[in-house]
Amino acid sequence: MAVDTWLEFMESGNEQLLHDMLADDAVFYSPAVFTPQSGKATCARYLRAAERMFAGSDFHYVNQWLGDRSAVLEFVVSLDDVHIEGIDILAWNSSNQITSIKVMARPLRGLQSLIQRMGEQLKEPTT
Repeated sequence: MAVDTWLEFMESGNEQLLHDMLADDAVFYSPAVFTPQSGKATCARYLRAAERMFAGSDFHYVNQWLGDRSAVLEFVVSLDDVHIEGIDILAWNSSNQITSIKVMARPLRGLQSLIQRMGEQLKEPTT
């Protein structure tokens, strides 16, 4: 299942896994950006930034709800002394490639911290 590959990517940061699991027409829905981010390369850029942001933190998933081609993964993390709760909503196609990732997070102060840190990560040069 695509969700297993996603979990492995979030643990390892293996960019090849990310590349292989994203569909060419994947869409990323950020909690901070109104416009969906479309296309494999654009989604990968955001997802690499998120993985780097959480690497070395206490980020972890605490719950999962699975469908035939979808999953909701509940996460928790502490950033800037704020306990953040959120969910990743994944959908994938018949080839087990992720077609959609939607992220939601709370509280507002935590979301603001995520926005700032993601902005910093997105400024980093890509490899």
